[in-house]
Amino acid sequence: MREYDNADRGPSRLQRHRMPLAGGAVAVLVLLIAVLLLASCGDGAPAFWRRGGPNEAALSCPRPASVTGSEFNAQEAGLRHLRRAAFRGDVFAQLELGSRYAAVRATDKNIEDPIESSVWYAMALANDEGYAPINGVDRKGGVFGGGLRPLSKYDDCRAFERHRAYQVLDRQLSRMSREEQEAVRDRVIYILSTQDAEGYRTLARLHDGLYGPFGEPADNREAREALGRKPEGKTPAIGQPRSRGGYWAAVNLFQRNDVDAYLYNYLAVQTGDVGAYVLMKDFERSSPGRAQYAGFVEAKARQWTPPFEFYPLEAPASGVPFSDESRPRGDAYEYALSRLQGELPFVHVGRALRYLGVTPEAVTAPEQLSRQQIEAFEAMIGHATESRLSPVERVRAIQLAAVNGSSEAQLVLAVMYAEGIGLPADYARSFKWFSEAARQGSPEAKFAMSTYFALGVAGVADQDKADAVAFRIESSLSGFGPSASRLQALLSQVSRAQQQRR
Repeated sequence: MREYDNADRGPSRLQRHRMPLAGGAVAVLVLLIAVLLLASCGDGAPAFWRRGGPNEAALSCPRPASVTGSEFNAQEAGLRHLRRAAFRGDVFAQLELGSRYAAVRATDKNIEDPIESSVWYAMALANDEGYAPINGVDRKGGVFGGGLRPLSKYDDCRAFERHRAYQVLDRQLSRMSREEQEAVRDRVIYILSTQDAEGYRTLARLHDGLYGPFGEPADNREAREALGRKPEGKTPAIGQPRSRGGYWAAVNLFQRNDVDAYLYNYLAVQTGDVGAYVLMKDFERSSPGRAQYAGFVEAKARQWTPPFEFYPLEAPASGVPFSDESRPRGDAYEYALSRLQGELPFVHVGRALRYLGVTPEAVTAPEQLSRQQIEAFEAMIGHATESRLSPVERVRAIQLAAVNGSSEAQLVLAVMYAEGIGLPADYARSFKWFSEAARQGSPEAKFAMSTYFALGVAGVADQDKADAVAFRIESSLSGFGPSASRLQALLSQVSRAQQQRR
């Protein structure tokens, strides 16, 4: 018992046995905490990073050099660089644009724009580069169920980026009016419509109730969080509190609708993409009754046009314009542009520039434009100044004048779509711009409308003889030559027939 009587003699034999045991327990505890921290990034494990805090910057994905390069030295050039990458589907550029327009950094306060910020956060959430697994490792077995397995930090940081994007998007949308929310939705639809089959398939998922709020798999962790569901994917019963409350403004940006989902799948097929056809057939089989929409959707698809001619030319208060990144894509666009030189007289471009206030009078040749006038127009549409009008910029001049109310530009744009000059042939858009010009009293547009209704264009304008005659008469009374002469011939035939009856 002496070893217990005098503490000065050092630890007892029992204490000496306990010390290594205590040290071993501490080591095991530290190891267990480290393992849990690693496993916390998996789908089925607790996500400690969700608590936020000062480590959020460390949890974000490192930005590629293409996003964090020299563009920081020049704000406007940097925005154009990021927008080009974002329109091409770079998820990190989309996240960066969302952050820039949200003015997270003090240096971006002059370009703050919640609508534009929300557009790019929504685009990032809808981008499968942000949620598709990189390593394909099944982590649900846990550390003790399947042993230690490699984890992808890239998967983990992207999950955090989506978690934060949902938070910011929901906060911004919840402060907007209905009109502002519709502006966000329309811009997202337009951007995705410029990405051909892939963009239309994304739009289909955005409207398909079998997917998450932004087209991700329904069991995606961030999707469940946005919907206010528990980690295992079960929805709380009515009256019970939800796990995190949900991000309802973000979730409701795109309403689920089988008809719209079918429509965008159908538009994807119309681009000639074989995979889109397979996906549309899968869509028809995925839920009872979906196949019955086929006939209705086909007619609706022929009339569908994107919300804009090209990206809206609205600039923040800073005056730094949004760059127009809806560039021509594909052989059809390039061929249509190649027809501009010989088939579209430059005077129409000159008249559009005069309408926009770029020139005091309509010029008939590009050589008559000064360098300052060209650069003024390029700045107006957010292009880098190159001091020469490219084929795309000639088309943009007519489009911008048409959007701003020039009936002459609307008529020219309608003809361009009808003939496939400068833009691929599109009878739905042609009919739209003929209608706009006719509404403003253009006799030529009224004559064209009468032809549409006289012949009928499947899915765009049904054959309607009464409307055809009405537009033909209006065109004649407005002084359109071919229509007036044809009406005179018709009236003379009627008068001769009446005389013969007498």
